[in-house]
Formats: sequence, structure tokens, C-alpha cells
Amino acid sequence: MFLTLIFLSSGLFLGWSLGANDAANIFGTAVGTKMLRFTTAAIVGSVFVIIGAVVSGAGASHTLGKLGAVNAIAGSFTVAFSAAFTVFWMTRLKLPVSTSQAIVGAIIGWNLFAGKPTDTSALTKIVSTWVVCPVLSAFFSFALFHLIKFLLKFSRISIIRMDSYTRTALLITGAFGAYSLGANNIANVMGVFIPVSPFPDISIPGAFSLTGVQLLFLIGGIAIAVGIFTYSKRVMMTVGNSIFKLSPVAAFVVVLSSSLVLFLFASTSLQTWLLSHNLPTWPLVPVSSSQAVVGAVLGIGFAKSGRNIDFSVIGKIGMGWIATPVVSGLLSFVFLFIMQNLFLQPVFV
Repeated sequence: MFLTLIFLSSGLFLGWSLGANDAANIFGTAVGTKMLRFTTAAIVGSVFVIIGAVVSGAGASHTLGKLGAVNAIAGSFTVAFSAAFTVFWMTRLKLPVSTSQAIVGAIIGWNLFAGKPTDTSALTKIVSTWVVCPVLSAFFSFALFHLIKFLLKFSRISIIRMDSYTRTALLITGAFGAYSLGANNIANVMGVFIPVSPFPDISIPGAFSLTGVQLLFLIGGIAIAVGIFTYSKRVMMTVGNSIFKLSPVAAFVVVLSSSLVLFLFASTSLQTWLLSHNLPTWPLVPVSSSQAVVGAVLGIGFAKSGRNIDFSVIGKIGMGWIATPVVSGLLSFVFLFIMQNLFLQPVFV
């Protein structure tokens, strides 16, 4: 058990990296526009990201598991460590990169090393969301911005009251976004450990019950929360200020738009409802909050004619998105070789 907990440490490292990078984007625009204090954002984000991970984290992890079922605890450790190491260094460069892309690259690296086939159907679904996610988020923010602008035109709300309403709206949508992030991205943090989860189910009659997977997600959620508190402010300021200068109302639109995208790709109940009414649905996959936020910020920029968008920052972020899965996959392959041949730990069976 002790060795198993040591191996889980890479998942905790990945959770911390996600909190420092991806989770920060939920409140990045609010903090960047100085509508919310960083401490307030960190507390609310931490609480709701843990709730989302435990309550609704199972949906997106299913698709990720199809991509490659890492079947040895040492392999799970190495895959998670490779993704975490990649995200950590991208964060050091102040780039809001995708933890989803990092873990996908690392899993494919394991597939190649272990000689296992990569499920092309699952990979296609996941990779397609790397395009759909920012585009959909940009569409939402573009539409919502014009809708709110139209409504405000006919409102008689004072500036002081509007400021108060905006702060409250940013806080509420940030909490929703943090919940959606936990539900969607906990699969990135702990998904590779599900096949080898060491935790039993826990049940207290009349109180609550948690499955072993939910306990795994709880630990991962706590790691994300620690990342939010300790290292997320740098990326918040990049997203909140560097791409496009946002007004408080625009910041609210960005948070709401990106949160809706994360929720759509994580909600099993919504997917079930759509299927029961013979309506089209979409895959439940872990998508990137970074991509969703960047897409939403771009949507606002285009709604304002796109004159002030800093495309040099967009280009730098785009290069990070391209490099992330490639670097993570290469690191995974190399680290797996070291783990198996230097430390003599089986990384696949």
C-alpha cells in the first residue's frame, strides 16, 4: 500500500499542475480585471473543483480510458508524471496550456512503449474537441456579449449597482466553472490510475458513501486546489490581461462561456436526457479549460471588431498547444524506459 501511495504522487503532481495552470483560467479574467481578489477566487475555486471532481468526475474518464488502459501502477505513475512535468514547465513559461493534451500525449507514449494499440475512435473524439472547444467557447462568448450588450442598453441600472451585480455574477459563474472543471478534468489527473485504484468503497450508513474511484478523485481534487492557491496567479494574469483587455462585463461573459463548454463535455445527466429524447449529443471527454477561456476571450475580441487582439500572444499560446502532446508523449516514452530498465518496475502487463 505504501508503494502504491508513492506511485500516486505523480497524479498529485499533475493535479497541482492543473490547479496552477488550467483551473486558474476559470477566475483569470475576473482577477485580471480586478473584480475579484485572488484569495476569494482561490477559495471558491478550490471548494467547487473538489465537489465537481467527486460528484461528476466519472463521465469524461470513460472516454480517456478507451484511449489506453494503463494496466500497471508504475506505468500509471510514469504517464501522470510525464504529463505533469510538461504542464509544469509550460506554466513556468506563463503559457495556459492544456492538461488534456498533456495526458493524451503521455498515454499514447505508453501505448507505443507497451506495444498496445491506440483506440483511433477515442483519439479522434478527443482531438476533435481541441478544435471544437475553443471555437464553441468563442461562439458562446460572441453571442452572449451581444445579448448582454443589448439588454444593458435598455436597463436603468446605476454604475455602482452594476459593479456589484457584475462581481456577484463573476463569483457565481466562477463557482460553476470550477465545478465543471473538476467534473471534466479530474479524468486527466487520476484517470490513468482507475484500472489500478488501491482504494476500497467506503459507506457510512445514513450519512454518505464513496466509491474507490470517488476517493481517488477526491485526492486529485485536493491536489488541484493546492495548485490553485500556490502557483496559479501568474497564468491568471496572462489570460486576464495579455490577449485582450477585458471589461468586467466581458470578463463575466468569458467565464460563463468557458464554463458552459466544460459542463457540456462532462455532464452524463445532460447526455442521458438528450439520448432519451432522441436528440444529438457529443462525447464526454476531458477538454481544456485553457482552450475554452482563450476561445471565449477571442470571441469577445471579435465581437469588438478584433482590433485590439494581441495575435502574438495567441501565436505563442498556440505553439504551446501544439508542443504539449508531442513533448509529453516523448517524455512518457523515455521515462517509461528508465522506470522499467533502471528502477526495474514493470510499467505494463
